[in-house]
Amino acid sequence: MMNEFELIQRLTASLPAHPEVLVGPGDDCAVLEAGLLDRVLLFKTDAVVEGIHFTPDTAPERIGHKALGRCLSDIAAMAGTPTAALVTAALPRRFEVGRVDGIYAGLKALAQRHHVAIVGGETTTNPAGLLLSVALLGWAPRNKTILRSGAKPGDAIFVSGDLGGSLAGKHLDFEPRLDEARWLARHFPIHSMIDLSDGLAGDLRHILKASGVGAELLAAAVPISRAARRAARESSTAKPPLVAALTDGEDFELLFTLPSRHAVPLLDSWKAQFPHTRLTCIGKITSTEGLTLRDKHGARPLTAHGYVHFA
Repeated sequence: MMNEFELIQRLTASLPAHPEVLVGPGDDCAVLEAGLLDRVLLFKTDAVVEGIHFTPDTAPERIGHKALGRCLSDIAAMAGTPTAALVTAALPRRFEVGRVDGIYAGLKALAQRHHVAIVGGETTTNPAGLLLSVALLGWAPRNKTILRSGAKPGDAIFVSGDLGGSLAGKHLDFEPRLDEARWLARHFPIHSMIDLSDGLAGDLRHILKASGVGAELLAAAVPISRAARRAARESSTAKPPLVAALTDGEDFELLFTLPSRHAVPLLDSWKAQFPHTRLTCIGKITSTEGLTLRDKHGARPLTAHGYVHFA
């Protein structure tokens, strides 16, 4: 049985190409030539599925928020500006109209906050349950598009926010870091960036693979959320807080790298610009491939991974 990433690699190995596709499969968004001197087009699609991304009793407004928010977070990972979305709603045969209205209320509220037009879509039947798929277009400055593949040895690794415990509610209520990402791209030489949808340990590996580098994380520096710590206190079967911060998915924070000489100026400027959002330096990029975790006992290979479909 293949996992999600093995299947993606197999399916994308021989797809048709086009000269106006600047970046195809393998990053947070596709990047397309639009014939404009100052910007390129970003293209992203994502889906949420009942029983996987939300439960049947989830408030419909939160389902709509999450469906669009996932795509917005990927646009943020490339320091882009979203513009227009198409929404496909696959519904059970006996759907509740009020539930669908609530879903679209959540979609519209988030879209309005980020000036995104919802320009149409598709409705269809899905006897297995509710599924929402969003396709999103956006723009990025031509010379400021940030990919996963630019990390360099010596870079400092930063993450926004707190990590782990997203099932306590954050995975439904997160705010995509669009403003933060564009600010970063304007003011600092960001080498690589990704949004944390599958967990720090998994998503950092995407940067490392794309860039041909390794990394060392500092266990004491990883910002652990209150929800992850609370879960560990209240249940003996919960993950240890650090493990949750490394492997829980759907934090939707920014993970990025930049030259280490900019680390202190970045932290100072960030505090002034985004005083309510934590920013933490959690490690460094290395020339030796692989991912290690350093704690008080020394450095050791990090074997933990984030969430993987079909695993």
